[in-house]
Order: sequence, then structure tokens, then C-alpha cells
Amino acid sequence: MNFEACNPTRLIFGAGTLAQLGEVTSRYGTKAMVVTGGNSVKRSGVFDRAMASLKAAGVATVECSGIEPNPRITSVKRGVDIARRENCDVVIALGGGSTMDASKVIAAAALYDGDPWDLIGHGQENWVIPPQALPIITVPTLAATGSEMNAGAVISNDETKVKSFVSTECLFPKVALVDPELTLTVPKDQTAYGVCDIITHVTEGYFNGVNGTPIQDRFAEGVIINAIEWGRKAVADGNDLEAREQVQWASIVALNGWVNAGTNFVPPVHMIEHALSAHHDITHGAGLAIVNPAWMRFAATSRPERFAQFAQRVFGLSPEGKDDMTLATEGIDAYVAFLKEIGCPTTLSEVGIGDELFEQYAKDAALVVHDADGNLLGRPAMSRDDIVEVLRSAQ
Repeated sequence: MNFEACNPTRLIFGAGTLAQLGEVTSRYGTKAMVVTGGNSVKRSGVFDRAMASLKAAGVATVECSGIEPNPRITSVKRGVDIARRENCDVVIALGGGSTMDASKVIAAAALYDGDPWDLIGHGQENWVIPPQALPIITVPTLAATGSEMNAGAVISNDETKVKSFVSTECLFPKVALVDPELTLTVPKDQTAYGVCDIITHVTEGYFNGVNGTPIQDRFAEGVIINAIEWGRKAVADGNDLEAREQVQWASIVALNGWVNAGTNFVPPVHMIEHALSAHHDITHGAGLAIVNPAWMRFAATSRPERFAQFAQRVFGLSPEGKDDMTLATEGIDAYVAFLKEIGCPTTLSEVGIGDELFEQYAKDAALVVHDADGNLLGRPAMSRDDIVEVLRSAQ
């Protein structure tokens, strides 16, 4: 097992840490562009508290608001225009995963002379990997994507209906300022979708990584078990700060490179969901709740022993008197039951998606992450027919 692992992001974690935003930012710049999504950060008072901290530290600010739940390249371009016009030298993401992803690409595109869409992998021959970016500081208000402490970003193109990604070292935030108190006002449905997102980040590596990673297996299983336990509590009582803290920490470790170190994983479930939400603009976590179990049933037939291990270790199901495939199926059923319990959709019909564009979704899913034959990478690799089969099983 040969691999490299590096995460240069400084993490400041804990209730009340938002107050440190100004002092932290002042180390990287004197004029910050604060990127936000909807109005929730203003209704909750988080925005005003952030601005007060920045002002007290002598950091000037300008806002780029209105980042969509599935951030669009048009919003990135708007942010780039603001950053250049206002001579911003640091970018602060104040919001959920979409705000953080948009902020990363804005920070890179502000220093790039071409079209920002060049920086997103969408099947083009000359994908421009950004070599530099303005300093980025992330302040998440939702536990879900883990974008606060990784180098990835996902962006949608509303014109072409393509949703894809970029991941490179310069996109690592300088600081992730993580205050779980900021997630106390997140509604039940978004909390549940976030929990599903966290779990799917881990299962992608667990099921699609290389063999021979027993330590990472145990890390992964621990994150999933705790996401389930504390996710239930956070959904049941949004004011449970301990639950919010544990879910927030699970979100970070799920995708900051630690749990998946050495697994060399690929994310077929995310690629399929990206194809769906590019066309339908559904919440990412809700899409994953639908796609992941359907994909698991498909993949379990080729590696039933792996899914049987998941069933036994994560859900505590007994293997006695069962073959691997039977135990695997029971484990997937238990996962679906959990998703339903916390209020996630588990079928396409629940979010109003029919079968008219299945072939297009299958094509889009393999646009970037594919083998020489055009199959979507994963264990197993998936042909377009396989992807359509998974989607049909999710109806």
C-alpha cells in the first residue's frame, strides 16, 4: 500500500469560535470577500457576528451573496468580477458546502485569465488545473460536504446541464473555522441530507477502494456508526449541541483525506448523483440517499463479502446461518431503513424524477471518471447500461 497524504488546512473547532474570524483573517489579507448563500446566515445573526469580528480586526469586507444550493458557474463568474473590482485579497466562505465550493473556484478563477469553466473537469481535452488561488477561509454553517477542510469543489453549468468538479492543492483552505453552534438552526430535512452526504463520502472509499486497508476500514466504520447515532439525535432535536458537534466532526473527517488515505477510491455514486442534480437541481444529500442504496445492491453482487462485512460491523447483524449475499442484502435494507427514519427520500419518484433522461444521466455520469472503454470507474466499473439499471432500480 503506497500513498501520500497531506492536508495543510488549519482547523479551529468548537462552539463560539466564530468570534476568532477577524483575527484569523487578518493574517491573510486586509480586504475579504465574504461569500454567502441564501438569507439564513442573516436571519440567524451569524452574518452580523462575522462582520463584527472582521471589522474589529481591521479587515474590510465586500459580500458576494446568493450562491445556489448546487453552485453555478455563473455565480462563480459574478464572484470573480467582484473580487477583481474590489481588489479582494482573501475569500471567506460563510455557509454550506455549495458556498464553500463556489468560494474555492472564485479564489482560483480570480487569478486566472481565462473562462472559469476551464477549471472544472467536464470532459474537455485541455482541463486547466488551477495553479494558484487567493487565500480561502471556510466557516461552515452545515455539516455535510466536508468541503471546509479539503481541496475539492463541485460546480454546475446550467446551460450545458453538466455538474462536475476540480480538486487541487491550491484549493485547500488556509483555515477551517468550524463552530458547531452555527448548525443549530439547520432544519430537520437539511440535517438528514447532510448525514447522508457524510455517510456516502465514507462508503465511496469503503466499497470502491483498494484491498488491504484494515485500519481505514475501521476508521470508516467508526465514522458511519457515529454519524448514524448522532445524526439521529441531531434530527430529533436540532438544539442538541453535542449531537451537532459530533455530526460536524464526522463531516470533516469523512472527506479531509484521513479516513480514505491509501484507499485510492473513486466515487461512482457521486458521479451518478451529479448527473441527476445537474438536470433537476435536487439537494445533493437527498440525491445520494436515493442513488447510494441502489448502487450498493448492484455492487454487492460482485463483492458480497465486503457488503456482508458492512452489515455485520456497522449494523451489528448476525452472520449465523447466512451466506454473504443474504447478509449483504440485510445490511443494505438496514441502511435504507435508517435513511427513511431520518426523513430522506430513497426513490426517484419521491423527488419527481422519471425515466425519460436515464440514458443522458448515464452518459453524463461517466464524463470525467471513466476507464479506456468509457465505463464509470468503481468496483465494479459500470457501463451505461449498468448505470441505467441502477437508476431503474431506484424508481
